[in-house]
Amino acid sequence: MQYECSACGYRSPKWMGFCPQCRSNGALVAAEVPAPSRNRPAARAVPLDAVGTGTAAGKPVGMGEVDRVLGGGLVPGAVILVGGEPGVGKSTLLLQIAGHLSAGGRRTMFASAEESPEQVGLRAQRLGVDAAGILVVGDRDVDAVIAAAEELRPDLVVVDSVQTVGAAEVGGAPGGVAQVRESAARLIHFAKERGIAVVLVGHVTKTGGIAGPKVLEHAVDVVLYLEGDPERGLRMLRCLKNRFGATHQIGLFEMGDAGLAEVGDPSGLLVARGLGDVAGSVVFPAVDGRRSLLVEIQALVAASATPQPRRSVKGLEANRVAQILAVLERHADYSFAAADVYVSAVGGLKVRDPGSDLPVAVALVSSLLNEPLGPVAAWGEVGLTGEVRSVVHGDRRRAEAKRLGIETIIGPTGNGEDRIRRALQRAGLEGRPRRRSHSVHSDSDGLA
Repeated sequence: MQYECSACGYRSPKWMGFCPQCRSNGALVAAEVPAPSRNRPAARAVPLDAVGTGTAAGKPVGMGEVDRVLGGGLVPGAVILVGGEPGVGKSTLLLQIAGHLSAGGRRTMFASAEESPEQVGLRAQRLGVDAAGILVVGDRDVDAVIAAAEELRPDLVVVDSVQTVGAAEVGGAPGGVAQVRESAARLIHFAKERGIAVVLVGHVTKTGGIAGPKVLEHAVDVVLYLEGDPERGLRMLRCLKNRFGATHQIGLFEMGDAGLAEVGDPSGLLVARGLGDVAGSVVFPAVDGRRSLLVEIQALVAASATPQPRRSVKGLEANRVAQILAVLERHADYSFAAADVYVSAVGGLKVRDPGSDLPVAVALVSSLLNEPLGPVAAWGEVGLTGEVRSVVHGDRRRAEAKRLGIETIIGPTGNGEDRIRRALQRAGLEGRPRRRSHSVHSDSDGLA
């Protein structure tokens, strides 16, 4: 006899009033442990060179950005986990994929456990998708969903979401760790056995991770994450894991009245016209996965009216911006101690590239001195000792900046002599007074 936690599935040989793994206050419940079979036949082993590879060929969905992220298209029998914040557009994107498959003569079964079939129909009508090949099932029992898929034999099964379906014989409410793990295991077994692609929509936690046991991400073939600011139109579909293609691919979409529209030229969308006409604007040629795109980094330095100056960072890592402020004061003699500092990556994107350090530093000094730089692109990682280190894909960054007509490009040379002060001079900020305290000014006052 063993005791199992109904929340996370932890097993213990003795009873306790709490779960030592997930710290749930509920007591462990008794669970029968099946005796191992001693007469089980050995598994059959086959030579690796005799294993066929034809099943790994993906069939295009019909949406270029989605096919790019998936590595060519949907693979029969693949299990895909899609996560994202509430309202970011997960259900909309999957319904549009189903519409493209329907237009190509393929069928999709949409198992909606969160919404009624009528709600799904209203969304499809609003998006204008081809609903002829889309079959809707409204049931929370995972076995009922699998039975319907067995009967209909669609090309794709979408389960929205895996946290809202459950197995009747498993204890706990849908969404619990045990229920999510068992439901996903049954759906994965069905996908592999029948050669039907399955998409699982996953909720996210307050920290941004996909809810449920971590084994869920290990068990599926592909993990996608749809991110973006719900108040802005831009969405990024990011591939975190792909057993059939390259990882860290991204697809860009813009949310509109007709759903998610593909963005063919993200650099042209993210970079504003009249770039560099005002102080504090620098272009960062980012490389996200295997895609190059230009992101405008904006900084605003204003006089603080409070003893504790404000630091506001959006789209970048706040700790790295604080580190850059310290480096500028220590190694370039620019002080921001009496100023409010605002830094943002325009477009609602989340920039994780360490090469964004140098454009942030240039934008901060440009705003502090009220000195417009014109169209300037910069990249490089800034170290604590004031050096500017090289980052990968320098040639691709330079080519993307020149494609949009930016001629002033500041990047590390790789000779080990790049310093933050020299980089600021190359940006056109040379000849300025360097002292420990600068007066922060407004645009109407001119340079203090």
